[in-house]
Amino acid sequence: MDLGLSGKRVVVTGGGANIGREISRGFAREGARVMVVDLDAEQAHQACSELKTLGAKDAVALPLDLTADGAGMVLATRVTEQWGGVDVLVNNAGWSKPGWFAQQTDRELWQKTVDVNLFAAIDCTQAVLAPMREAGGGAIVFLSSDAAFGAIRQGIYGAAKAGLISLARTVAREHGRHGIRSNVLAPGLVVPPAEAVVGENSVWAAKDAIFTQDQIDSVINGQALRRQTTPGDIANAVLWLSSDTAARQVTGQVLAVGGGSSMP
Repeated sequence: MDLGLSGKRVVVTGGGANIGREISRGFAREGARVMVVDLDAEQAHQACSELKTLGAKDAVALPLDLTADGAGMVLATRVTEQWGGVDVLVNNAGWSKPGWFAQQTDRELWQKTVDVNLFAAIDCTQAVLAPMREAGGGAIVFLSSDAAFGAIRQGIYGAAKAGLISLARTVAREHGRHGIRSNVLAPGLVVPPAEAVVGENSVWAAKDAIFTQDQIDSVINGQALRRQTTPGDIANAVLWLSSDTAARQVTGQVLAVGGGSSMP
């Protein structure tokens, strides 16, 4: 099925590694124009360099700290100057530090977790709404998490990701009249492939510090399908939600992609 994404102007935040990088690749294969936004400039440029060979009509790297004041407007201005507007925004940027809720009492940790996972998405979404309204439509996909429904050692992160669900549904209700669709994708645990380069700023820079193999196996054993969720699984679902052909009447919804680890 042709998803109708060829030539679309797409912004992927956190697009330099793991899930975000595969999402960027997916849009490239569909012939979209892709802007890779990432805190890690090297990762953003590396990811961008391969997109044209995969079929992207254009590809641009935008190194940017999305927690900085005005970052969303910087993003929206750049994509509008580059391509005249934006058709798809994928709010994928995220960060977490797993730990027991009663022990994570550091307010700086709370603030960083909320800034990256929630406030950045608020800022970027508000910034792209005007050009989307002018264009008569658009699609916004928020990357939440299984943790949004309650997960051990993910209390603060899960709370921030749960906030994305309310935000996405508010955007859907307020801006559906403008042809803008807003949906949420909730991935299960997605571990970068062993050969993947994630960059020093990534939570996956030291994989064992996030999840041990025993913990990963425990998550998989708790899934209905009992197999590892891959970045490609998430990318395919994002492409579907972004498609005005395939998902024309889908807005305000939460789609879990984790092998049945959650069923919202």
